[in-house]
Parts: sequence; C-alpha cells; structure tokens
Amino acid sequence: MPADLRTHAIVLRRTNYGETDRILNLLTPEGKVAALARGVRKEKSRLAGGIELFSVADVVIRYGRNAQAQSQPLGTLTSAKMLDFYSNILSDMSTLELASTLLKKLDRAAEQTDNPAHFDLLKQSFAGLNRGDGHELVSAWFNLNFARASGDEVNLLCDVAGQPLSPDATYLWDPLEAALRPDPSGNIRAPEIKLARFLLANPLRLARRIENLATLLPTLTPLVKSLE
Repeated sequence: MPADLRTHAIVLRRTNYGETDRILNLLTPEGKVAALARGVRKEKSRLAGGIELFSVADVVIRYGRNAQAQSQPLGTLTSAKMLDFYSNILSDMSTLELASTLLKKLDRAAEQTDNPAHFDLLKQSFAGLNRGDGHELVSAWFNLNFARASGDEVNLLCDVAGQPLSPDATYLWDPLEAALRPDPSGNIRAPEIKLARFLLANPLRLARRIENLATLLPTLTPLVKSLE
C-alpha cells in the first residue's frame, strides 16, 4: 500500500471519535477504506467541507509504515476537496431515504469484496436522484447493475426453461427461479425486456430519453424488488 493514496471518495459512514475527530468509511474506486479525519469537527477545519454526505471528493489519505501488514488499515485524511455535492437529495425526504438505502447496501457489500463498479454505481445513482430522474428509474438501474456487479445478473436472454425470449410472448417474473416465465396473462413484454437490457448496457443519464418510460417502469417493479 502506498504511503499516500489519492483518490475520489464517497462517504459511507462518519463516526465521531474523541473530542474533535471523526472516523470515515469511504467508498472509492479502489474499494472501501477507512480514514481518521483529525480535528474535522472544529469550527475552522479545512477538511470539513470536503467530506459531506451525498458528495464526491478528491481525497488524500496517508498510511503509516505498518499499514501494509494490516488487513483493514486506518489511514489519516490529509486533504479533501469536494468535487460534486448532490444537494437536491437533501430537499426531499423520500429521496433522502432512497439515497441512504443505497449507501447502506453498498456499505454492506463493500465489507465482503472490493468491487470497482460499486463506486460508479453509487455516483451515478446520486447524480440521477439529484437530477430528479425519479425513484423508480434510479432503483431499477441501480438494482439491475448491482446484481450484475455481484455476479447475479438477471437473465434477459432465456426463460425459466432455458428457451430464448420471444418478442411475441408475455412473461411473469418468477422470483423463485429468478427468471422470466412465459404466461398468457403476463404483463412483461418485449418493450419492458428491451428497457431492462438498455438499463444494463447504458449510463443512467441516458435512460431519461426512453419513450414511454413512465409506463414501462412499473411493470418491471416485481423484478427490481426481488433484487433489493
């Protein structure tokens, strides 16, 4: 591990420590890291403005000589410059709740494995909520892509029997099989499947352009909820 790590970071958790310090759990492209922010709770701290919740910061973390021998080394935050602050998340309670849920989910996931995809998932989701993309869209995009990053990608090519999905058939989501099941009364059709494929293949910011998005998204709700 280098003596200094410079990277981009999103605060997952902040824990007060001592009289003026905080221990930060940060999600970075390198994975989850922990850092001590000395004096950050002082009124004139130069670090405080860079480590707000629901923001992305450029940070520098310094590690001691023995850090490489530790499984979860605690570094010292020496610099933090805010790059993006998604302030609109704080203006609506339901949006704040969803953003907090995504934070907690990735915090738990990062305990198991360091996945570079997690940082980008959270950053894009925060940006989408800040733009007002809509909770259903952000949740659908996040959960589909989080499942793929976790090795549990939704099968959008074959049904429960392993048959290729037909553009003329209708399907129901089978949560036990985690796949689409052909059913004459099903409400998942080719447009919904096409939408799910698009969300897996493109950045969140492009999804707003999809025609009939508000009509298609509710139909995918059972599938998306099963991934939460």
